[in-house]
Amino acid sequence: MDARKLLDILSVAERLKDTTRHCYTAKGRHESVAEHSWMMTLMAFFMRDEFPEADMDKVIKMCIIHDLGECFTGDIPAFDKNQAHEEVEEKELYHWIDSLPPRYSTEMRELYEEMKERKTIEARIYKSIDGLEALIQHNISDLSTWIPKEYELNLTYADDKVGFSEYLMELRQAIRQDSIKKIEAGK
Repeated sequence: MDARKLLDILSVAERLKDTTRHCYTAKGRHESVAEHSWMMTLMAFFMRDEFPEADMDKVIKMCIIHDLGECFTGDIPAFDKNQAHEEVEEKELYHWIDSLPPRYSTEMRELYEEMKERKTIEARIYKSIDGLEALIQHNISDLSTWIPKEYELNLTYADDKVGFSEYLMELRQAIRQDSIKKIEAGK
């Protein structure tokens, strides 16, 4: 890839460092989208042995790129995001992807389509990690940063995404136990 094109790509992706999410860090500042993606990537890296049947390098790629559309639209919490938001984000993202060198444009389009369809084990693992990481981060953050609906969400969110895997169901249950302890300790 041409050096200037790489720098142009990175200048767009860098926006995610300043694009904040609804959740907070342990030290009380808003988490960035880049930090969320980084933590997801770490999760996928350390889960490689749990999914010998999956292409975990592909899952890692999915985790790295999954929120690049938010470079253009910002982050909208899952509980507020609707179809119209998703369509705008996808349009902006695909416009940018079309400006990439063909090899990368093709690969990213294929990954995004696979992620959207969620038919492959890799796409299902990625989507599970996306939901679970958000829950983990909420458990790490101070309870005072939670909004009322998160008390229930932290007990139920992502349940529908992990059912295909014993390991992910076990992880989800451990996260739920941490949420319950946090909520009980905050009473």
